[in-house]
Amino acid sequence: MPPSAPATEPSPPRSLFRDRAFRQLFAAAAMSKLGSSVSYLAIPLVAVSAMNASPAQVGLLSTLSTLAFLVIGLPAGAWVDRMRKRSVMITADLIRVAALSSVPIVWGLGSLTLRQLYVVVLVSGAATVFFDVASQSHLPDLVGRDRLSEANAHLVMADALTQVSGRSAGGFLLSVVTAPVAVAVDAVSYLWSAMCLLGIRRTDPLPVRRADANLVREVRAGLRFVFADPVLRPIAVAGACTNLAIQLCQTMLPVLVTRELGLPDWVLGLFFAVGGVGVFLGSLSARRLAGRFGAGRVLWMMGLGVAPFGIPVALIDRGPALWLAAAAWLVTTFKVGIDNVLKVSFRQSVTPDVMMGRMNATMRFVLTGALCVGSALAGLLGQAVSVRAALWVGAVGLAVVWVPIFFSPLRTTHALPK
Repeated sequence: MPPSAPATEPSPPRSLFRDRAFRQLFAAAAMSKLGSSVSYLAIPLVAVSAMNASPAQVGLLSTLSTLAFLVIGLPAGAWVDRMRKRSVMITADLIRVAALSSVPIVWGLGSLTLRQLYVVVLVSGAATVFFDVASQSHLPDLVGRDRLSEANAHLVMADALTQVSGRSAGGFLLSVVTAPVAVAVDAVSYLWSAMCLLGIRRTDPLPVRRADANLVREVRAGLRFVFADPVLRPIAVAGACTNLAIQLCQTMLPVLVTRELGLPDWVLGLFFAVGGVGVFLGSLSARRLAGRFGAGRVLWMMGLGVAPFGIPVALIDRGPALWLAAAAWLVTTFKVGIDNVLKVSFRQSVTPDVMMGRMNATMRFVLTGALCVGSALAGLLGQAVSVRAALWVGAVGLAVVWVPIFFSPLRTTHALPK
């Protein structure tokens, strides 16, 4: 018998960056996040420095930026399931361009008020609801379900890198120009995002319209699907706890650092940039750690491991306490980077196409709703008790975010979502 031919190992899959459609989507996400990172500092500092806003007003501003997820988040999923996803994203980008552009224009005319800032963040938040739901629902169509974890890892890393560069650059930019002018950078980034999305030539599939479609019934179906699923339910609860705790800290840190500690804006920018480094390192490590220890196990073990690190953040002060708080923030956001890759991949892998928009909308409703509640609670605590009290409540929340994952089937899940 002739000798058998030696077995050949399968060639590694082609990099997603060789796919022009994914490159365009990646560029759109990166530019959008870069501008948002600048605006993340600029908008609250417009209120704090230019308008002498109180802690309660800063908390309200942050609350309104995420309120739309609570008000229209659930029906948005049903609407997105009926529309072309990429068209929704482009429209949302253009709405955000118009809203944010109004800030430097009206400021230049000497007429900028807190009321206008409230309207701007509310409108931008509503557009972001549709963009985020459509973006996560469109990803499986664009890259295929077998490459979701790879695509999510790339997008989370882009998010983290733009946080680092955007927030550090934002801190520097705010020391050179006024905060309202810095908001214009965010508007330009959304315009760039829309142009990148327009450059994707791949067909954007139109979902089949059903004659018996009913918005209320579809929203209920999305809620039932998420909260009845043994994988999606603990992910939603754990994510809400994480977002609530982190938002308590993030909302009051600008007030504490710039007003009470009297530190310059660039220090705040660098502090938040450290968080971007943590997210980047976590997203870079997520698939490797999941492959070695198990994806579900990594989620709860990392949550337990970072439990004590909220304490140094609550104790932030001048001198060594500032460096210690920054190190603790790095560790905390490292865990967030891991979560963002693994949890989103789990979510997309267990959800059928017909439910994708509603699943993502329900998750956004819960997760960003927690941000909204965290902002309001931070403002309330900062005004009624103290700014530092909000940080301590956030530290306690960060200590328990691992519990929902531990008491779920994910605790022993080893397989990494594809």
